[in-house]
Amino acid sequence: MQTNEESGEMNVELPVELSGAKSSTLMWAHEYEVDAKALRQLRNIAALPWVHGVRVMPDVHLGKGATVGSVIAMNQAVSPAAVGVDIGCGMEGVLTSLTAADLPDDLSAIRSRIEAAVPVGFRAHEDPVGVRRLGLDPRPWNRLWGEFTSLHDGVQDRERKAKQQMGSLGGGNHFIEVCLDDEDRVWLMLHSGSRNIGKELAERHMRIAQELPHNADLPDRDLAVFLSGTPEMDAYRRDLTWAQEYAARNRAVMLALVMQAVRESFEVDVRFEQPISCHHNYVAEEHIDGLDLLVTRKGAIRAGRGDLGLIPGSMGTGSYVVRGLGSERSFYSASHGAGRRMSRNEAKRRYTVADLVAQTDGVESRKDAGVIDEIPAAYKDIDSVIAAQSDLVEVVAHLKQVICVKG
Repeated sequence: MQTNEESGEMNVELPVELSGAKSSTLMWAHEYEVDAKALRQLRNIAALPWVHGVRVMPDVHLGKGATVGSVIAMNQAVSPAAVGVDIGCGMEGVLTSLTAADLPDDLSAIRSRIEAAVPVGFRAHEDPVGVRRLGLDPRPWNRLWGEFTSLHDGVQDRERKAKQQMGSLGGGNHFIEVCLDDEDRVWLMLHSGSRNIGKELAERHMRIAQELPHNADLPDRDLAVFLSGTPEMDAYRRDLTWAQEYAARNRAVMLALVMQAVRESFEVDVRFEQPISCHHNYVAEEHIDGLDLLVTRKGAIRAGRGDLGLIPGSMGTGSYVVRGLGSERSFYSASHGAGRRMSRNEAKRRYTVADLVAQTDGVESRKDAGVIDEIPAAYKDIDSVIAAQSDLVEVVAHLKQVICVKG
């Protein structure tokens, strides 16, 4: 063992058990590395009577409802706030036939073409995107829209907006990137979720859960759960499943739009490999420790043996394509990104536009006050996060962005 110079703590092999947790809580991070509020949040989650176990990823940080970077396995229960408001948020990535030598010196035109194709921030498409023209089979989208009337009554006036936002990025930490791997091959990658419709559904179900009698004495009101076999759980699972699919299809439409924009930016024929897609805010039924459990990954990806995943860093530090090693101890999971090391407000207080320009040097991107909260220094070191989970994933490719589109 070695001593951490800053904290004086002894470095022990990961994972470690979270002290004071009432159910099995393994951490791929040391307690001295984690904010005290996040540790308290983890202990509150682990104390829920329905929790079989919690697994904590190296990108862990305080979240709304539940800790970001946590995997919560419950017996016949789900906490809608643990899933969060961006149901189905995740990543999409694809390797292209382009190389660094194909890219122009000035990448601003490609960035502008991507931004013209995909609405960002609060913007949406004026008319719903016709997926057939993008080469996508429209039948799954038609089925998805056909199920809209079965969703919560409170969102029935949101269908038009949901259709307009299909194929849009949003803001915050969502992004579209053009990247180079270590062999100078060009990748496209994007991060987004279920947009406003996911938020609308999540907030309605969170309010319903908080009023249920069995949630009256919880240590944290945000951890209210639905129980299997109840109409409230059935309604939430229906809407949750729909929103998770919406998120995946939103990314598929965006990726198709970005691929088209990139294809139109080059005179050479641009080809694309099979895309990699993964959720990192979602619920799945999985068999763990001999039990059929409901697993919530809140800022975590599935890393079953052979599962391909995408773990992004910040807008200036690069990302990783990984393959899962199938760790039973981690509930077949890995981190979803670098994870924030400071709040958005703190980042805005601490850094300037000049800092942002310096930290995103070499990346064609926004460099203004509107994205200071996404400055690379606000995030943990992605290389250290990957190193901490070497027993969970193996690296397939390391990517460094050359274009980053933000909302």
